[in-house]
Amino acid sequence: MTEQPTVSTVADGIARISWEPGLPVDVVRHEVATALVTHHRVEALVDPADEEAQRVATWSGMRREGVMRGVVVGGEPVDRIVYARIVSDVPVHEPEGFRALLNSFLPRKRAISQMLIRDHDARVLLCQLTYKQDWDLPGGVVEVGESPQLAVVREVEEELGLELPAGPLLVTDWLPPWGGWDDALCLVFDGGVHDAEIEESIVKQAREIRSARFCTLDEVRERAADFTARRVEAALAGLSGPPGYTESGRS
Repeated sequence: MTEQPTVSTVADGIARISWEPGLPVDVVRHEVATALVTHHRVEALVDPADEEAQRVATWSGMRREGVMRGVVVGGEPVDRIVYARIVSDVPVHEPEGFRALLNSFLPRKRAISQMLIRDHDARVLLCQLTYKQDWDLPGGVVEVGESPQLAVVREVEEELGLELPAGPLLVTDWLPPWGGWDDALCLVFDGGVHDAEIEESIVKQAREIRSARFCTLDEVRERAADFTARRVEAALAGLSGPPGYTESGRS
């Protein structure tokens, strides 16, 4: 006889399920559905090193929610992946429910949008930021569900008080993991050519921007991180050709 999963109530309306290795997915799926008759949420805490348990949790219909760090198991703090299913989740056999299940565990990448703004002397607008030493192009992180092209317009307006349309994409730059950050994609859009006097109309967001000014390419190399300088050069190259692709600014 197949040993059944263990289901316990851990809070009002919340059940936690666990199972022994080798238990069929169908058995766990049945117990999840049964628990949802009397609870509004069923969750499982799975060892990140246990790929089989992760597979069983997923195909029993529970969505991956994230990693809970420092859970005490057997007297020792460990990390556990949280999987859960709630009563209102769309059934997995329906297309929307299946897509939501896949979406919960497939990889996601952070996206950053920046704008290349130039003056008539071919200088590039750079921002001196409050939270790091290196200067950078204006822009920021794309919000969930937001268009990267609209995101950079929003960021430039929020950070500098400039209402500038975002033109064509010039370069897509992959940023490898670094200093505690996961990897990311940085998209640089054309912000057009403007009179140098546009500097005088900048309204800095004091929380993030110390200053902003047009810089020659030599000044970009001096003030910005090496990978940022390479990205600026790649974006400038994209003005006269198709959008480029770089990794940390390198082709």
